[in-house]
Amino acid sequence: MAVVATTLKNANASLVYSFLYKTVEVFCEYFKELEEESIRDNFVIVYELLDELMDFGFPQTTDSKILQEYITQQGNKLETGKSRVPPTVTNAVSWRSEGIKYKKNEVFIDVIESVNLLVNVNGSVLLSEIVGTIKLKVFLSGMPELRLGLNDRVLFELTGRSKNKSVELEDVKFHQCVRLSRFDNDRTISFIPPDGDFELMSYRLSTQVKPLIWIESVIEKFSHSRVEIMVKAKGQFKKQSVANSVEISVPVPSDADSPRFKTSVGSAKYVPEKNVVIWSIKSFPGGKEYLMRAHFGLPSVEKEEVEGRPPIGVKFEIPYFTVSGIQVRYMKIIEKSGYQALPWVRYITQSGDYQLRTT
Repeated sequence: MAVVATTLKNANASLVYSFLYKTVEVFCEYFKELEEESIRDNFVIVYELLDELMDFGFPQTTDSKILQEYITQQGNKLETGKSRVPPTVTNAVSWRSEGIKYKKNEVFIDVIESVNLLVNVNGSVLLSEIVGTIKLKVFLSGMPELRLGLNDRVLFELTGRSKNKSVELEDVKFHQCVRLSRFDNDRTISFIPPDGDFELMSYRLSTQVKPLIWIESVIEKFSHSRVEIMVKAKGQFKKQSVANSVEISVPVPSDADSPRFKTSVGSAKYVPEKNVVIWSIKSFPGGKEYLMRAHFGLPSVEKEEVEGRPPIGVKFEIPYFTVSGIQVRYMKIIEKSGYQALPWVRYITQSGDYQLRTT
């Protein structure tokens, strides 16, 4: 579904795109999926949301958590005849309500990196990048000030620690709560967080990445009546780590039938509607190597392959590990009441668009 915007003046295109993305994000928070049917079914809510998202051509309240305080799908029954404006809208900190209290004050930090990779048939890497996000789940009382420290290369160079292991972040994008002027001055990530879940920042690294899971495949045809596919998978990450929920999608001829499989680990199944074999491995330790053999029957009439085979796709998730080496060095939590809070950090590397060509 396409979402478009019109403008009477020569507006900033980046601002328009940013507003459209934020609008889609808000709609998805309300309707789960943004489809034509969901717009029809929730027309009144859409009208109310657009009225709050923008006034006279200027973006206003775009935080879904704040909007949900006074725009509800059940309707807001008021005891008095006058409208009630949530105090958060008029606060200096519009993304966080006052008076929040928790018995146990905690912050959960997830550093998630997705690896996008495209490998040529001769084994050379054509595309390699890391897209990272830092997500927080905040359970803190009051109006706390948080300061997050990373092993940022620019910061280390400013403070004379360039010899330490650091990461050069590119295309950094922050949540609106982050004080950008402070970050520009001394690379400090300082902010008053929203309550609950939110994405603090995203970044990208265009560094060369060694394929974490390497795939080799061999196809043999026998007298045009059957075909055998041999796939070898090798974990090229450190031995202490384990990849979970690994799925290797191997393309097969569209006219193949009568599948038979043999795997050294995991299980394989044929998905005829997608013309692929999915080899599933629940746990894949680093440094290990596994094999899968698939046998298929072919029609007696040979079908000419006009186009080359699609690439092999790989899905995986490696906990307690990041490809870039990014680290959360500290999380300082300052609140006027002086309570103690516990920060918890988790690292995850997962597959993004991860493909290996075979022809």
